[in-house]
Amino acid sequence: MSIRLKILRIQDFVRRWRRAILQFLDGMGLFASILGFLVFIYHIGFIHSQSQIDHIHIAYNVILLLILLSNLAGLVLLTWRDKSWKLRLAEVFMIPLVWVLFDSRTGFSGMDWSSSRYFGYITHDLAVQLVIVFVLLVEISTSSLKLSNRNSNPALLFAGSFLFLVLFGTGLLMLPNATVSGIAFTDAFFTATSAVCVTGLIVVDTATYFTPLGQTIILLLIQLGGLGIMTFTSFFGYFFKGGSSFGNEFLLKEMLNEDKLGEIFRTLMKIIFLTFFIEIAGALLIYSTMDLRLFDNRMQMAAFSVFHSVSAYCNAGFSLLTNNLFETGYNKNFNFHWVVAWLVIAGGLGFPIIFNYFRLLRYWIVNRAKQWIFSKPYVYLPRIINANSRIVLITTLILIVFGWIMFFVLEYHNSLSDLSLYGKISAAFFASVTPRTAGFNTIDMGLMTQATILLYLFLMWIGASPASTGGGIKTTTFAVAVMNVAALARGKDRVEMKGREISQISSRRAFAVILLSLAVIGVAVFILSLTDAELGLKNIVFETVSAYSTVGLSLGITAKLSTAGKWIIIFTMFLGRVGTLTLLVGILRRARFLQYKYPSEHIMIN
Repeated sequence: MSIRLKILRIQDFVRRWRRAILQFLDGMGLFASILGFLVFIYHIGFIHSQSQIDHIHIAYNVILLLILLSNLAGLVLLTWRDKSWKLRLAEVFMIPLVWVLFDSRTGFSGMDWSSSRYFGYITHDLAVQLVIVFVLLVEISTSSLKLSNRNSNPALLFAGSFLFLVLFGTGLLMLPNATVSGIAFTDAFFTATSAVCVTGLIVVDTATYFTPLGQTIILLLIQLGGLGIMTFTSFFGYFFKGGSSFGNEFLLKEMLNEDKLGEIFRTLMKIIFLTFFIEIAGALLIYSTMDLRLFDNRMQMAAFSVFHSVSAYCNAGFSLLTNNLFETGYNKNFNFHWVVAWLVIAGGLGFPIIFNYFRLLRYWIVNRAKQWIFSKPYVYLPRIINANSRIVLITTLILIVFGWIMFFVLEYHNSLSDLSLYGKISAAFFASVTPRTAGFNTIDMGLMTQATILLYLFLMWIGASPASTGGGIKTTTFAVAVMNVAALARGKDRVEMKGREISQISSRRAFAVILLSLAVIGVAVFILSLTDAELGLKNIVFETVSAYSTVGLSLGITAKLSTAGKWIIIFTMFLGRVGTLTLLVGILRRARFLQYKYPSEHIMIN
């Protein structure tokens, strides 16, 4: 055997062992982060004796040691490639931080944490927990990219991520420290589903039933449910790995409705940045409208502002007030109502529409600046705003103005009777916005007329826009269906708008979504009429439409539902958030392109 062949065999042996070691260390890092998260949940979710606390600290140190070894091995055995330098940099940062966090009481580190003037503002346990959560986020995000490939079904993966989040949230809400006096499994599952599906229907009072820990869990479920857990994991996976396979990009392209594969990470980054920017701005505006006398301290007021900003932007409708925004001291804070309403609108428009109009605004500003500064001619770029954005914006404006005027007229002498003129205008605007999947209320809904309830049903059924945090059949579905009817009435064989023809598949999907929504609502109402007939048909229909469109408004029967009725509403909320058509596509698979065509025949429809 030649020396060259021996060298090649040795190199191959080293490569195989190196790959095996890397896989083991990668698995050890993931195992340590998951184990650490379980210890973290056990730590914050239960009441412990001092001996149990000491054992938890020992477990934290063991987990930190595993994380430290995994990071050291990553630095030694892995190369600093262009795409993975962020992950290597994170490991460099984590090594000294993890070493500092070793609890001196168990002998791992010579540093006395309690006497450190550098970390005195944060507790040791909280610092360890933040590190564990960060490592878990990185590990799961980078691992999730391996699960997604070209053979993955986007619809089932999307639905599965929501189901996983609901189950995970249910477990967290059942922790003893999450509630004041415990919670039944059905109620916890209902609350988790309502939060993840950003609905807002509640069977127990969020303000008094849950502790600050439980309310924080609900807030996190709203945030993850509003944007989708796949959005977060994919973003961090892309960020730390620096890229992904073609199959993974193809899958995310369909989930994000992105036209270009090369723009996947940029789109994810814009979605995350825009979300947190609007929510932070909304929290600051809400904070500025609050009366400090309603709170124990400024920290409680800040927490209230953050919770309602996230809940409003995600169109969730959850509130830390027992009577929602109709609570005394808040029901006539019209500046607060206007901020919440505009957050709801921003979340309900959808990311593609916001990005599209932002591009138009940026293009206009750049052109005007060139005109004024460099005296250059204005460069016209046609079709910046696509047909989808036009339909969404026009339909949204029509529905808001229509609902605003109708509610003002119908409720002027009823639920709005005790308000000033400005109060009536503000409340009518808020009442026009909130049925579009938000779920907040600033008036006594028991005083609403029958006509107003029908108006609410109509607005709830339509809901928000595609690729948004809201539900419903969506504004584009309703608009395309109306335009299709108008085209048929005029004798046209196609749907046209502003020099563009709406594709046949869009019209077919619109009517499929409408039919399926009516079918799900009808079946749910029928079953609830059997299980909870004493609640009244009007209340049941309102509750069901609110659940399917992930609105969260109720005529006061949610907590009165039977156990079977609660599960019917749970399934309705889940189908409304995931999308019945999306779920059917995931189950039945997408049909391949047909290479044949049958002779066509006309069916009598009149």
